[in-house]
Amino acid sequence: MSELDFASLALPQQQLTNLSSLGYEQMTPIQAESLPLMLAGRDVIAQGKTGSGKTAAFGLGLLSRLEVKRFRIQALVLCPTRELADQVAVEIRRLARATHNVKVLTLCGGMPFGPQVGSLEHGAHIIVGTPGRIEEHLSKGLLKLQDLNTLVLDEADRMLEMGFQSALDFIIDETPADRQTLLFSATYPPQIESIAKRIMVTPALVQAASTHDNSSIRQHFYQVASNDDRLLALKLLLLKHDPESAVVFCNTKRETQEVNDALVDAGFSAMALHGDLDQKARDQALVRFANKSVKIMVATDVAARGLDIDALDAVFNYHIARDAEVHVHRIGRTGRAGSKGVACSIYTDKEAYKVSLLEEYLDRVIEGEVLPSRELLSQVPSQAEMMTLQLDGGKKQKIRPGDILGALTGDNGIQGSQVGKIKVGPMWAYVAVHRDALKPALRKLEQGKIKGKSVRVRVIRG
Repeated sequence: MSELDFASLALPQQQLTNLSSLGYEQMTPIQAESLPLMLAGRDVIAQGKTGSGKTAAFGLGLLSRLEVKRFRIQALVLCPTRELADQVAVEIRRLARATHNVKVLTLCGGMPFGPQVGSLEHGAHIIVGTPGRIEEHLSKGLLKLQDLNTLVLDEADRMLEMGFQSALDFIIDETPADRQTLLFSATYPPQIESIAKRIMVTPALVQAASTHDNSSIRQHFYQVASNDDRLLALKLLLLKHDPESAVVFCNTKRETQEVNDALVDAGFSAMALHGDLDQKARDQALVRFANKSVKIMVATDVAARGLDIDALDAVFNYHIARDAEVHVHRIGRTGRAGSKGVACSIYTDKEAYKVSLLEEYLDRVIEGEVLPSRELLSQVPSQAEMMTLQLDGGKKQKIRPGDILGALTGDNGIQGSQVGKIKVGPMWAYVAVHRDALKPALRKLEQGKIKGKSVRVRVIRG
């Protein structure tokens, strides 16, 4: 048996069986290094990039300490965004399937406060949430953490960047001193080191690479004369590579919106993702990007942490990232799962110091390449293959993905191959359909019924 096998860990057999059913056989580097320490009760600082398997690592760690018969909050996971919190909660529930009656509750901003109060009254074993909303529940006396044994700070660097320092301090003060603390961060800036010293007890530091191989990412750098030339360079690169799914990283929210608007005006299939969007617009952007109804997401680093994408065809850095670790984290979103990825970075003379730091970090010489020909500007940008339909009905109406698929593909319906991802929420559902099948799909849903009831449907456009 390999030391990378989950079976080498001191886990119950039912947990190992569940892991196998989920496709978990071999541990990733971050899991192999951190899990034995977590299971031994150590505080752990783990640095890992996107795709490193950290969620499963701390999920198994906190579940190992859980006493299901004690219906008290025993674990708290803090995440920077609602989207990441939702993903973490889903993963923990999957990992907890081997243990009966484990209740995981999400408490995030951007969602109604009242229903969360009701859910808290019913109790939970594990809370996953964002710092602002957790602080709010604590300050109102609605959330009690005196029985907590595990605290997880996920994406700790982003939480600090987003200004959650005071909220984190408040929350940590409300937890027992004898808890286990697990801190996960893609980068390890001085602020993380400082907070770790303050809240952790002799933590073990684990630094592990992500599961994708950086050699599968082709990096290209393009020097432009001025900021005005950046947008032209980006358009040319997008036209040349024509990615089905790509992220354009910008350093500020304002810049993100401006770049997105310029791309949309030029005919590109693009959407913006940044902190100034309201929750509905953010949800729709994430759904449309994940189901391939939009090809290009223009995003800030913080907002992009909510993207749940297996592999991107390409990443474009509109500016060089603020530090080398962030650059590597950005490009790590492409070239995953054995696929080839492309990363293109645009810079000017004013960013020469960033390029020098990046050269040192990557241990390579960076030379600006020649941009594609301007003749490409005569091309019409290609559009996304799918379109998104929103249905006014969801889990509360007992609607399941299979019901929507059946309604679309029933008598005289569209082909199953023309239906993409289906996401069902509490009161709504989104379904992606092939662009060529949009009209018949709309007609089928408008004239038909789901669960015996008529459901309003509309096309979600940018």
